[in-house]
Amino acid sequence: MANICSDLVLYRRVIQMSLVLALGGSFLFGFQVAVINFTSPYVKKLINDTFLERYNAPVDEQMLTFLWSFIVSAFNIGGLLGSCISGYLSAKYGKKKCLMFSSILMLVAAAMSATSKTAKSFEMILVGRLLYGFCSGLGTCIQGQYLSEISPKHRRGAINVTLAIFVNMGKFLAQLAGQEELLGTESLWPCLLAIGGPLGLVILTTVPLFPESPPHLLIQEGDLEGCLKAMRKLWGEGNHKEEVDDMLKEQASMKQVKIMNVLQLLRDTSMRRQVYLLITVSCAVSLSGISAIYFYASDVFSTAGFRQDLISYVTLGVGACELCSTFLCLYMIEHFGRRKLLLWGYGLMILALALLTATLSLQHQAFWLPYCNTVLVFLFIMIYAMAPAGSTFPLIVELFTQTSRPAALIITMILHWIGTYLVGMVFPYLVLYLDNFCFLVFMGCIAIAWTILFCWLPETKGKSLVEIQGVFLQMEKKKKEAAMTNNLPEDASLCTKL
Repeated sequence: MANICSDLVLYRRVIQMSLVLALGGSFLFGFQVAVINFTSPYVKKLINDTFLERYNAPVDEQMLTFLWSFIVSAFNIGGLLGSCISGYLSAKYGKKKCLMFSSILMLVAAAMSATSKTAKSFEMILVGRLLYGFCSGLGTCIQGQYLSEISPKHRRGAINVTLAIFVNMGKFLAQLAGQEELLGTESLWPCLLAIGGPLGLVILTTVPLFPESPPHLLIQEGDLEGCLKAMRKLWGEGNHKEEVDDMLKEQASMKQVKIMNVLQLLRDTSMRRQVYLLITVSCAVSLSGISAIYFYASDVFSTAGFRQDLISYVTLGVGACELCSTFLCLYMIEHFGRRKLLLWGYGLMILALALLTATLSLQHQAFWLPYCNTVLVFLFIMIYAMAPAGSTFPLIVELFTQTSRPAALIITMILHWIGTYLVGMVFPYLVLYLDNFCFLVFMGCIAIAWTILFCWLPETKGKSLVEIQGVFLQMEKKKKEAAMTNNLPEDASLCTKL
């Protein structure tokens, strides 16, 4: 505990910067994902009122469903676009300028969302959602790059877990603010959608006060003095020779100093195993069933006997449970390591889904089974938050070097946006055709990911980026030696020179 407290003081600038980065990245993402649900009836009413104003006729149900779905999905479209071009923008203009540009777009999105009701224009909400999504995709990728570069080696896992913490914090605060006692009302819902404005203003005024990341200054710009100055500002006064040596080793081990794009990373044979692991862990998070659990939660709580007016508060408790569990990951990731946490986490998630499938199928056989469903929903979310949700991103940033990491984060975010979209589109059909057995699909996806991680993933805790790359090179070398041994003729004999 004493070490943790001393680190909080020593690395306070890193923590402050992590908070500012999150406001335009993972926090904004989590908030916008959750907040739209609480404005659903009011936005649909605005669409209907707009049609009455313009065409003197209400909107038909089919068109209303289409327009509402398009408003919701506009956030994903913007996020995918922001993620795709984040590597190019950050390489050309720098991370700080990108964050400031993103904060201006957040202010524009907030202004459009806040005035949409007065202007009687649902299109303004659509554009606002698109801009929010773009800022979330761009901001999350830049947040990931910054966190990986400003984190000291012995606290790298814990600091990178903050990305998942702020996602869950954004979702929880959106659920809290969306209650009818606060901003989830007929008169205040535009303010709920406009909360991104103050966040953008904070980013715009504070980002210039922080330094560029030390690895970027040393590896990309060759500025040793600037690197040391930034390290002292972020990590406190002291001798940072070991960290500088690690950066110089990383620079020497890289084939090029120029930032790689996505195609270059995919074509690089030396990073093939890391790319496979990246795709595995990125897809596993999206296809783990967490979205499905949230989809089923209201029905589970209703069956368990909770009154309809209390279900929103129970859902708020689910969000609080997920947030608290992610905080536990701060300790667990440095104590158990990334590999063990992911394997145990996904293994327990498979078990929880299997039990939930059984209890959902048998819930009418005994009065206590619906309560088991509720417990299993909470348990699944806790396991997800403590293990995969918190440890996936720290693992991704450790698998790649300074030049390949931006492209890796772009791939991660693209897979995330696509995976989330596909689950949202396909899951209703899974429920229709498989009913309570729909979770078997997610169990299969998790089982495949668990097998790949068990066979290929080494432990990265406490290792420098150069040491991690060395482990993968050694694994590749052993694979080639084993292949050569297997290809020898059966009657081949070994000769020794005397």
